[in-house]
Amino acid sequence: MYTDKESPFGDAYDDRIVRTGDFEPDVSVEDWVAKYRLGDLTAGPIFWTSIETLSPTRTVGKGRTNLTLIRPTILQTDAATPHAAFDRRESPNRNPAVSVHFAPGAYGATGVGTYVFAFAVEAFGTATFAPTGYAGSGVVDAAGAISFSGRRTITVILRNVQPGQDTWAAIEQTSGTAWSWFSTRISLPPLVLEVFQP
Repeated sequence: MYTDKESPFGDAYDDRIVRTGDFEPDVSVEDWVAKYRLGDLTAGPIFWTSIETLSPTRTVGKGRTNLTLIRPTILQTDAATPHAAFDRRESPNRNPAVSVHFAPGAYGATGVGTYVFAFAVEAFGTATFAPTGYAGSGVVDAAGAISFSGRRTITVILRNVQPGQDTWAAIEQTSGTAWSWFSTRISLPPLVLEVFQP
């Protein structure tokens, strides 16, 4: 029997503070230059701005924009930095995953657009993920598999998405150790300018 002050789960409060800048990006400046040039711009804003950020404390956005967590071992919303923890070893019959559904039209999109999904993840040892997505008649740009340890963002880019198309981006753990997901930021791609050399 536990008293009011004891918990069978130990110290359940996680007082770690995790900042977005703590995550190593998986797409470098050079990668952005190769992936997205000024000549590739279509109608719409040309600046990098956040459209929506979903997290354990904000699971629903505008329209059909929402979050799906598959097989988390814990969802801790009262932590200093809320997070969902996953461990593939605890769910060997189904890979843990985070999926974000996004409705561009609900955020005012009126033309074809490109959207960047950045999943903020911390792996407590080496973990391997399969990022994927759905862009309707557009194109999904994601690494086939990514393995790392520590804090990192996993990026999925959905290109040439129609404004009325419901889309999604996801990361699925395929092997490795325990990990935590903190948020997924949906944004427009960064503007890449090439310097003219006379």
